[in-house]
Order: sequence, then C-alpha cells, then structure tokens
Amino acid sequence: QVQVVESGGGLVQAGGSLRLSCAASGLSFSSTTMGWFRQAPGKEREFVAAINWSSSAIYYAESVKGRSTISRDNAKNTVYLQMNSLKPEDTAVYYCVAGVRCSGRDCSARGSWGQGTQVTVSS
Repeated sequence: QVQVVESGGGLVQAGGSLRLSCAASGLSFSSTTMGWFRQAPGKEREFVAAINWSSSAIYYAESVKGRSTISRDNAKNTVYLQMNSLKPEDTAVYYCVAGVRCSGRDCSARGSWGQGTQVTVSS
C-alpha cells in the first residue's frame, strides 16, 4: 500500500520561504517520478513541479519557475519543494504525488496522492 505524507506547510509573509517535504512508502521510490501539485481556494488543482528518479529531469510550472526548487533524497524516500519569494497567490493546499508523467512541459498525476499541506502567504 502506497503512502504519501507531506509536511512543512504553514503561514508565511510575502517574500518569505518554506520547504515542503514528502515522504513516500510502499513503492519503488528510487524509480518513481515524484511531483507537487497545488489547489487554491475556488480554483482547479494545478501542477507545480516534478522530478524524475535520478533528478536528471526536472519540471516547473511557469508560475513558480525561478522561485522554487524541487529535489529528492532516494536514500530517505523523500522529495522536497523549496519555495522562495513567496507571493499571496501561492496560497494553496500543496499535494505530493508519487507517480507523475511528464511529456514536454506537460505533467500529469498518475499515482498516489498525499493528504496535502496548507501554505498560506500573507500580504
């Protein structure tokens, strides 16, 4: 049974930083493309970032590119999302997904979702 657990969300002022963590178990983590998605109030869920098994392929949504860094530690079965220069529009529930398929710039979730972690950016 695949389990995905996010942590690290919280309340931060605009311009601040947060690092989200995602621990996954019950799967071959070191061969799985991992990703982050988010859903803001009243909006559809959207892709944020993804990283392949070897960290050789990394993808970002335009809205976070240059401000966020996705990374992974296969020894710890954990993926991270470092977010800097946060903006109020980054406020959302952030979800980790174990199993993401990327083609070109398009990434879609194909695997197991975590329960989400709330990120709130105040202006």
